[in-house]
Amino acid sequence: MSYTKLSNAQIAWRAAQDIDDGAYVNLGIGFPEMVAKFQPEGREAVFHTENGVLGFGQAPKEGEEDWDLINAGKKAITLKPGASFFHHADSFSMVRGGHLDVAILGAYQIAQNGDLANWRVGSKGVPAVGGAMDLVHGAKRVAVITDHVTKDGKPKLVEACTFPLTGVGCVTRVYTSLAVVDIEGGKFILREKLADMTFDDLQELTGATLHTDGPVGDLTVPEL
Repeated sequence: MSYTKLSNAQIAWRAAQDIDDGAYVNLGIGFPEMVAKFQPEGREAVFHTENGVLGFGQAPKEGEEDWDLINAGKKAITLKPGASFFHHADSFSMVRGGHLDVAILGAYQIAQNGDLANWRVGSKGVPAVGGAMDLVHGAKRVAVITDHVTKDGKPKLVEACTFPLTGVGCVTRVYTSLAVVDIEGGKFILREKLADMTFDDLQELTGATLHTDGPVGDLTVPEL
């Protein structure tokens, strides 16, 4: 195989292109937070964090942090005009009430039926699933950003998750280091792949059958 997989920044950039102007968006802790850096020109999402802020902005410059202003990942944030604060319980009422347009999360495994496992691998992981289980069933659209395979080359897109689940049948689109894949009708539908990678090459790195229902586009991103 001869291809160069996307960097995390490039995956985040690609995911950001599908966020509508004015959408209410929650970004998972860690890698998904990077999506906020790549909002397309002319579009502005409204970012939500579980600890009770709506409308936060870019991270402050080093040395200019106000540690009373943090996101759910305990990272310093800034505020945009019109930002608001609210109780943790009210924040989860927003999530559970279906008021978020998009949730973007990381993953250990994604199954072809949309099941998501992103909090524990065997005995390794955080003590509990946390707010992710609310997000994946409260947001109108759930997307995942991830490397296509694990560090030891095992597929992350699988027939059925073997790790503890975060949510059942919740993921609709996956942005990986090699492809963009939709989940429809219990199947992985390939939408885009790296131009220099064949379908068969990609299938070898995917733990379930990839399907197509039309032309497959080239996964093109800027140098970042």
